[in-house]
Amino acid sequence: MAVPFFRPSVTQAEIDEVVACMKSGWLTTGPRTKEFETQFARRVGAKHAVALNSCTAALHLALDAIGLKRGENVIVPAMTFAATAEVVRYFDANPVMVDCEPRTLCIDPEKLRETAQKTPHLRALIPMHYGGQMVDVDAVQAIAKEVGVPVVEDAAHTLPATYKGRQVGTTADISCFSFYANKCITTGGEGGMATTDSDEYADRMRVMSLHGMSKDAWKRFTDKGSWYYELVAPGFKYNLTDIASGMGLRQLERLDTLWAERRALARRYSEELSKLPGLELPVELPEREHSWHLYAIRLKLDRWSIDRARFIDELKARGITASVHWMPLHLHPYYRKTFNTGPGMFPVAEEVWPRLVSLPLFPGMTEAEQGEVIGAISELARLHGR
Repeated sequence: MAVPFFRPSVTQAEIDEVVACMKSGWLTTGPRTKEFETQFARRVGAKHAVALNSCTAALHLALDAIGLKRGENVIVPAMTFAATAEVVRYFDANPVMVDCEPRTLCIDPEKLRETAQKTPHLRALIPMHYGGQMVDVDAVQAIAKEVGVPVVEDAAHTLPATYKGRQVGTTADISCFSFYANKCITTGGEGGMATTDSDEYADRMRVMSLHGMSKDAWKRFTDKGSWYYELVAPGFKYNLTDIASGMGLRQLERLDTLWAERRALARRYSEELSKLPGLELPVELPEREHSWHLYAIRLKLDRWSIDRARFIDELKARGITASVHWMPLHLHPYYRKTFNTGPGMFPVAEEVWPRLVSLPLFPGMTEAEQGEVIGAISELARLHGR
């Protein structure tokens, strides 16, 4: 049985909404997008939500909204996806990396404080909630207050996770979400959202998301709008379409159901794979609720006669697709060349990443499919375990 890394969970409700949108004659940013923003803000408890075409766009506009300038510094995790740091480079500013905490692979608060206190021209902190478990929000907020900078959350993995009962989307100055195809909800392949309680930040992100046009320029094609608009800044083309937003609305309605399925799958993985000696499994810390976007195991390589690459190849030979999240940023050629980074700088991230394997986990994954994954890993442990 072939088991994909991910398969989207799309029901007739999403299909009907997309068809209705196409029949309406309004396909781009319009009333469905505004409704998606309203419902998303209500769901997470934020004052504002700005719908965008990716989480990368959300992060970019968040940094624009807080006023990041050329040459300033922004702290990011070493263990994160490219977007978290590359948006800093859009401003010709500098990403300053910090190692991860070994339990969660989120940014290490102690190392974050040490770095923040000694970094000049610091403009923001961007923690990333690895795999769907939130960082130590209280610690990050305290550090941000100490050094006087805002927090922009990379919450691409983290809908609808919580920290001490507080919903993601309300635990930073600006929170940025992804609706990419394999995320906790999707808008049909691409999409994102930024949430904030700041009127100033929200207004700026809305304007910059659509070419720098004056506020509510999207209404110019409605009977309530005007053909007249003004350009107030050189903006971007980051708006989300009504087709995507219609799908997002129906996915948002299913959010708790999709989350429950992910949690059940993660629980079964943990119960079954904990029986194998060669694995280190992800944990959900007290006072946090994990979204379980990823189920990333770590191989105890001293207990295996094969390495991570061979482990993944062996799974693939059995029809199972796994992935890796991620090689730390400072090991990538661009950062090594541009910022003179390299091995030895962030030892926790460097020790963990050669052992990471993200297993298939998605709503709609059948018991038989998950059984195939568990069985294949058990077989590999028998064949290659020490």
